[in-house]
Amino acid sequence: MSGKKTSVFSNGLIWFGAGVSIAEILTGTYLAPLGFGRGLAAIILGHVIGCALLFLAGLIGGYTGKSAMETVKMSFGERGSLLFVLLNVLQLVGWTSIMIYDGALAAGGIYGAGRWVWCLVIGGLILIWILIGIQNLGKINVIAMGALFILTLILCRVIFAGHGAAVGISDGTMSFGAAVELSVAMPLSWFPLISDYTRETEKPFAATAASAAVYGIVSIFMYVIGMGAAIHTGEYDISVILVKAGLGLTGLLIVVLSTVTTTFLDAYSAGVSSVSISSAIKEKWAAVAVTVVGTAAAVTFPMDNITGFLYLIGSVFAPMIAIQITDYFLLGKDCSRDAYCVRNLLIWLAGFILYRLLMQVDTPVGNTLPDMAATMALTYVCHKVSSKDTGTVNVMKM
Repeated sequence: MSGKKTSVFSNGLIWFGAGVSIAEILTGTYLAPLGFGRGLAAIILGHVIGCALLFLAGLIGGYTGKSAMETVKMSFGERGSLLFVLLNVLQLVGWTSIMIYDGALAAGGIYGAGRWVWCLVIGGLILIWILIGIQNLGKINVIAMGALFILTLILCRVIFAGHGAAVGISDGTMSFGAAVELSVAMPLSWFPLISDYTRETEKPFAATAASAAVYGIVSIFMYVIGMGAAIHTGEYDISVILVKAGLGLTGLLIVVLSTVTTTFLDAYSAGVSSVSISSAIKEKWAAVAVTVVGTAAAVTFPMDNITGFLYLIGSVFAPMIAIQITDYFLLGKDCSRDAYCVRNLLIWLAGFILYRLLMQVDTPVGNTLPDMAATMALTYVCHKVSSKDTGTVNVMKM
């Protein structure tokens, strides 16, 4: 880890960039069948749940100074954590590919240069961000985030101004609970990443709170733009929405800048996570490799519907972080010196299965919250009744 610490402000900027995303706008369009009022309620509820949990996840890395996947060792052991490291790297490669694909598709719809051309342009810009390095982005990030903020305000105004009041178009294709889950899904996808950034901050609590709050507010805004645009224009294709809104160059800048600033975090964290597989791996060059692979996959494969991918991420990482939160904040456990923590691995498997089962049940708060609550309760009870849990180490530094 670098000796140079990041500020609360710089962490807020990073997570502003994470929130301004074509993927967030696209996911927001899926909620249009609920109508504006119910859709907005689902978006807010889902983000409150997701960002509260995101805050707790980031706080672990902030207090311990460990990367996200290094904190996983505290609950699952040195070798037991490798399962989640590998799954995390795979999901980050997937996210890198999806983000580049979505960005290129939207950019191509505004300025038709071919999807593969835009994939290469966006992939190249992400490589520049990675090579500059997270500690050195400084003024570049301020300029990029300022431009994105202005551009998204313009986008919001153009989409909503001059149209009639939002009209509900409920067709029964989405329940309120499913909409909440899709709103939780985006914050949840950052659970295995946030500690990669909070580990390097000067003020762990303040920076983590700022990160979760900024991301939550911006992500809600993106969801609302997507949902509102779909309701007002009757379109679900983001490039068509931008063209209909009359946003030519402005829309193109939003697409390219937002894709770069968000996907950079995925590629960078994939590099950080790779170090947990082998210390011989250099995180910057691993991130470069992930970007190259993601760009190639975006050029080659269609990736038009990401809902299944979001639910898969939820089923893997919701029970994982539930166990980590319980171990760190409630039990004060640290299994990082052990090879495996078999009990926690079995509890995770139970949580994974429960999440998949809950997907068949329509609850008002989605799947993540019930699954994590059940997993946390099971973790706590199993620890208390187990005669093997003597001599636990208190790792809290609050």
